[in-house]
Amino acid sequence: TASFVRGLPIWGTLIALEHEDEVVVGDASAPALGRRWWAAKGKGAFSDHGTMRVSTVERIEDAQLGHASISSWREHGRGPQFAALADRVWRSRGVGDFWMHVLVAEGVFDVAAEPIVSLWDLAALKPIVEEAGGRFTDLAGEARADGGSALSTNGLLHDAALAALA
Repeated sequence: TASFVRGLPIWGTLIALEHEDEVVVGDASAPALGRRWWAAKGKGAFSDHGTMRVSTVERIEDAQLGHASISSWREHGRGPQFAALADRVWRSRGVGDFWMHVLVAEGVFDVAAEPIVSLWDLAALKPIVEEAGGRFTDLAGEARADGGSALSTNGLLHDAALAALA
C-alpha cells in the first residue's frame, strides 16, 4: 500500500487460496509493472514470461539478497543479524514488498528476507516460491505464511540465511 500511495511501481495485488489450513494457490499481479506470477501446489510456478525456477547458487557469498528497509530490521531487534547476512552475500538490494519474493522464484534473487510482515502480504507468495523449487519460512525456520516474518530462498541457501539471521 505504501509503495502505491507514494507512486513507486513496485506494488501488487496478492490473492491466495487456502484449503485445509494450507495455502495451495497463489497469484501476484503487478499492474504498474505489467507483470503477473502464479502457482498451484503440485502444478509448478509461472509468470507471464513462462515457467519459473529458483537459482542454483550454492554459496551464500555468491548470493544476491533482496530485503525490506534496513530500518525495519533495526526496529525489530535484528539489525546486527541483518548486517551480518548483508556483509556475507555478493550483493544486496532493498526492493521490499512482494517483489523480492517473486524475484527469488524467478531466480533473480537467491535470498529475500523481511523481519515483519502481515498475512495478506505473504500467503500468495509461499506457493509461488515453493513451486519454483525454493523454500519459504519465517525467520525461525517454520514453514508458514501467516504473518510475522519471511525468508524465501532458492532452498540451497536457506539454512545459511537462517543461521545468519538467528
